[in-house]
Amino acid sequence: LNMSPAMWKWTCLISHLLLSATVSPLGRQQPPLPKRPFITFTGDQAEGNFNHLVVDERTGHIYLGAVNRIYKLSSDLKVLVTHQTGPDEDNPKCYPPRIVQTCNEPLTPTNNINKMLLIDYKENRLIACGSLYQGICKLLRLDDLFKLGEPFHKKEHYLSGVNESGSVFGVIVSYSNMDDKLFIATAVDGKPEYFPTISSRKLTKNSEADGMFAYVFHDEFVASMIKIPSDTFTIIPDFDIYYIYGFSSGNFVYFLTLQPEMISPPGSTTKEQVYTSKLVRLCKEDTAFNSYVEVPIGCEKNGVEYRLLQAAYLSKAGAILARSLGVGPEDDILFTVFSKGQKRKMKSLDESALCIFVLKKINDRIKDRLQSCYRGEGTLDLAWLKVKDIPCSSALLTIDDNFCGLDMNAPLGVSSMVRGLPIFTEDGDRMTSVIAYVYKNHSLAFVGTKSGKLKK
Repeated sequence: LNMSPAMWKWTCLISHLLLSATVSPLGRQQPPLPKRPFITFTGDQAEGNFNHLVVDERTGHIYLGAVNRIYKLSSDLKVLVTHQTGPDEDNPKCYPPRIVQTCNEPLTPTNNINKMLLIDYKENRLIACGSLYQGICKLLRLDDLFKLGEPFHKKEHYLSGVNESGSVFGVIVSYSNMDDKLFIATAVDGKPEYFPTISSRKLTKNSEADGMFAYVFHDEFVASMIKIPSDTFTIIPDFDIYYIYGFSSGNFVYFLTLQPEMISPPGSTTKEQVYTSKLVRLCKEDTAFNSYVEVPIGCEKNGVEYRLLQAAYLSKAGAILARSLGVGPEDDILFTVFSKGQKRKMKSLDESALCIFVLKKINDRIKDRLQSCYRGEGTLDLAWLKVKDIPCSSALLTIDDNFCGLDMNAPLGVSSMVRGLPIFTEDGDRMTSVIAYVYKNHSLAFVGTKSGKLKK
């Protein structure tokens, strides 16, 4: 779960509910359950907010990333182990970090805000990335949070200088016969020359290996990364891509993003800045990132546009929802929360909608766009690529569902928005997070709200 700080009043609670609650099928009247006290956990208030949470699906243990702390909790929220990650002497202007070379900037005691928390099941370790030293990561043993490694000597070890907890998202792609990959997506905070916005890294078996977090491929001309061109910042000085959620499915890795664009309103000669929610897709095996495609997503109900993505979660359709959508029960469904409008990223309006997308339909739209571009129709159409009017090049080839791109027509944008199906709206208490699963053929969703309410 990747939530705003306001939601952490109930985040630990929802993880416990999902681990231990017995849920009744929808539509059947049940006698009221006896009231029981909620199980809660409160950390050291002096240290600040909790940032991220992951649950070990094998043991039920909960790992909580906080400011200057990583906690390991039992499934009933008892503290088992803690690991201190900060504060330490630092300055965000030190690049490379002062732990690598002397920095002339003034150093001050700086908090370490947890920016990414992932369980590496194959190697039984936790990947905990923080805001200190331009965003380096620790590899901690799951059992006792013992530090197995902390790579910081190479420039690819610095993930992002942003010190916000919602600025980095990672997806692990696992293999049975080779080292895993870690896809990392991050805001770059105006430093595209330092940080790629998306990259794929090596997850070596040895936590102290020289190649840990190295790019999967990197030579003089091509690398497993996407960098935002510096020219983009001359058009939108505060441009960045904010990553809300990520996952893998089939042969692809996906990230859901929010990014600024300059548009011309109807009837106006001047441009204004808005935010557009987009899904980004990459092939798992694409070492050159030629498969990068992004498509705008949004939702509409009763003439109201919901375009600012707040949260998302991947689940299966389940038999009942699948029938109504005309898909299979094992098809992937994206549950998403959007707030109203497009203009206010930092102060979203309270009106919000819970919408669902069939992942296959998004992939079909991407395939249509790839086919038309390889017929030479249109341009690459990427808002953050300054030279976005590059025409598509024609090539005689068959583009199927698993096409992974060539060193042409990439990166590619889809212009037409894919609309989700709105299933619930909330006008007064903005929804900010969502989780979903299938129980006895029913799809159930839990949403958290701005005021700390939990809706099922």
